Amino acid sequence: MATDSANTVDQPQVTGPPTAADYVAVEASPEFAKLRKALRGFVFPMTAAFFLWYALYVILSAYARGFMDTKIVGHINVALIFGLLQFVSTFVIAWLYSRYADKNLDPTADAIRAKLENKA
Repeated sequence: MATDSANTVDQPQVTGPPTAADYVAVEASPEFAKLRKALRGFVFPMTAAFFLWYALYVILSAYARGFMDTKIVGHINVALIFGLLQFVSTFVIAWLYSRYADKNLDPTADAIRAKLENKA
């Protein structure tokens, strides 16, 4: 029986699951540092923006009751609109994060995972 040696050469040899030392090496790698920097570059500013938006809603509700009680249409007032916009902003942030992760985080994370799995 002849075997195709080209197929066996291309296949990585898997010896077992990654060890703790493998994970420590990945964490120390420049690729992982780049991934963490990219994640923080999105998460920290977006968290700060959302917190400020939420704090504005709470502060206006507490100290600008007249403004928040302003009727927009029928019984719908500014406070209700601001409250509903909290939900909208949450979904927008989730959508933006999904797009950001697909473009900037996932390719790097996939490359790191593939490298770790092929090394094991």
